[in-house]
Amino acid sequence: MLTSDELKEWLHKDLGKIDKVLLVLATQEHPVSVSKIRQIADAAGFRAMRKWNISATLSGSKGKAILTTGWELTEAGRDHLRSVGVAAISSTAIQVAVDLRSKLAKITDEQTRNFIEEAIKCHEAGLYRSAIVMSWLGAVDILQKHVHQNHLDAFNAEAGRVNGKWKPAKSQDDIGKMGDVEFLDRIETLSIIGKNVKAELKKCLELRNGCGHPNSLKVSVNKSAAQIETLLQNVFERF
Repeated sequence: MLTSDELKEWLHKDLGKIDKVLLVLATQEHPVSVSKIRQIADAAGFRAMRKWNISATLSGSKGKAILTTGWELTEAGRDHLRSVGVAAISSTAIQVAVDLRSKLAKITDEQTRNFIEEAIKCHEAGLYRSAIVMSWLGAVDILQKHVHQNHLDAFNAEAGRVNGKWKPAKSQDDIGKMGDVEFLDRIETLSIIGKNVKAELKKCLELRNGCGHPNSLKVSVNKSAAQIETLLQNVFERF
């Protein structure tokens, strides 16, 4: 169920009329009247709903809302809101998504943008395991590109020193043949990242591995937000 603060965030986004009325219903545990729907929207600073024919809008929602003792959201309505990324999303998730989107606008590489954009969409939709996996892939992609463009010779020298079987990388794909743990160790030795940053990134990697394989692990919005915030501060904003 959405809180009143979360409702304020979403009612002022570019969404359709039916979506906004459904959002109001998503804040309520019990059926509500049309007048109550308008009152809730007013309290959220969205006064345009005063002029809408709310009953007609909800009657045409194809089962996303039904009229009992008042209007209430159905499971189909909740599924619809989840599909557009606005159902039961917390204020923490909203802020993380906003921060990540601000970084997305500055990323010119298409592959990196795709990783990060998918992470944002997963986070907004409440798919937190997927968000954690995709945000890690985006972060590693950025780090690999940075090494390839700026430190390739030093990286190959260090990788060869540690592992005599290492075949010098020529492309980013070649760098990607190295495991993530070893990669973090090598770039820490080269002072591309610091010791404490490496420790935090390894925690992110461990969580990513837990989320990326079939198991009973459950993660919440707070866990997803913390993971993405760590990657924002130590990768996305730095490289």
